[in-house]
Amino acid sequence: MNDSSDDVSLTDWRALHADFFSGSRCLVTGGAGFIGSHLTGALVSLGAEVSVLDDLSGGNVENLAACGANRPLSFLRGDIRDAAAVEKAMAGCRFVFHLAAMGSVPRSITMPAVYADVNIGGTMVVLEAARESGVERLVFASSSSVYGETPTLPKHEDMPMLALSPYAAGKIAGEALVRAYAKCYEIDTACLRYFNVFGPRQNANSAYAAVIAAFGKALNHGQPPVIFDDGEQSRDFTYVDNVVQANLLAARAATHLNGAAMNVACGRRVTVNQLARQMMTAYQLDSLAIDYREARTGDIRHSLADLDRARRMLGYAPVVDFETGLETTVRWIRGGGIRG
Repeated sequence: MNDSSDDVSLTDWRALHADFFSGSRCLVTGGAGFIGSHLTGALVSLGAEVSVLDDLSGGNVENLAACGANRPLSFLRGDIRDAAAVEKAMAGCRFVFHLAAMGSVPRSITMPAVYADVNIGGTMVVLEAARESGVERLVFASSSSVYGETPTLPKHEDMPMLALSPYAAGKIAGEALVRAYAKCYEIDTACLRYFNVFGPRQNANSAYAAVIAAFGKALNHGQPPVIFDDGEQSRDFTYVDNVVQANLLAARAATHLNGAAMNVACGRRVTVNQLARQMMTAYQLDSLAIDYREARTGDIRHSLADLDRARRMLGYAPVVDFETGLETTVRWIRGGGIRG
C-alpha cells in the first residue's frame, strides 16, 4: 500500500520513485478531481510540494483529504482561463500536470463552444503561464478519443487523429499547442492519451458518468446496468494508478520528450457486456436483465492501446491489472464511495 493515508491506492509510489520528487514544487490543474486527486496523493506521498488549482466544477475538496495531513499541499479554487489564478498557483513550480478540463464526450456535443473555451482556451493560458514561469516540464492529459472510429487495433500514436466529438477535437487542439510549445520555447512537454480510466472517486452522479461508475451506482440500488448499443463494444479499461504512474514517469524522464504523445492503458480489451457481468456477479445480482438502449452519438466501437512508445520513452508498464483494479473499485463503491 501507498505510504500516504490514501486507503484506495494499490501502489507503493516510493518504491517506484524513491526521492526523485522530494522538495519539487508541482502544480496539478484539476487536482481535486478523480484522476487529479490520485496524482496529487502520489506526489504528496513522494515529498513533493503540491499546488492544486481546481474550479470544483467536477472535483471535490474532499478528494484531497486522502492526501495526508500535515503535508505540503496548497489548494486554490480557480478557473484555468483566469491567467492571474494560474500564475499564482504555478509560482515556483518545476513540473505542471495539466489535467483540468471539461470531460464527457456526450456532454461536449450539447455545449461545444463552452468545451472549446475551457479545454482549448484554458490550455493556452496554462501553457503561457508555464513558459513565463520557467517550468521545466508540462504533462498534458489527452485522451484515446482523439483516434476516433477506425478499424485498426491496437491504436498507435502515428495513426491520424479523427475527432468524433467536440471533446475529442479539444484534446487534439490541446496536443497541438503542447507540442508547439515544446518546439518553440524553453519548456519540455508530453501528451498522455488516457484510455477509459476508472477507479475510486470517479463521479457517478451525472448523466454522463463513465461506465464503471454508472454501473456501480445502478447496482448499489439493485437496478440493472444500462448499456448503450449491444454491449459488444470493447474498451481498454485502465485503473487510475496506471495513469498516475505514467504522469510521474513523464515528469521525471531523463531525455527531452518534445511534446510526444503516448498511450496510457493496460493493452487489453474488455467488452462492456463482460464488464457488466463481472460487476453483477460481484454484487450477486446475476439474475438482473441488462437494460440495453440505443447507441450514443460520438461513442466508438472498439478501443485498444499499443503501449510500445510509452514503454520505450518512459519505461511505462501497467502497475495494476484490470481485475485487481475492478475489485478495488467495486469494494469502494459498495462501501459507500458513491453517493445518491
